[in-house]
Amino acid sequence: MAKVELSTPAPDFELRDYRGDTVRLSHFLGVKHVILVLNRGFA
Repeated sequence: MAKVELSTPAPDFELRDYRGDTVRLSHFLGVKHVILVLNRGFA
């Protein structure tokens, strides 16, 4: 995985939400606050 430098914009990525819909980080461009919760699971 490439390093992300400090004080630079986050790279765009996409994930599936709890409904299975694709959500891209770029969908939130211009939104003041975005909270990301990533659950890796423990199996």
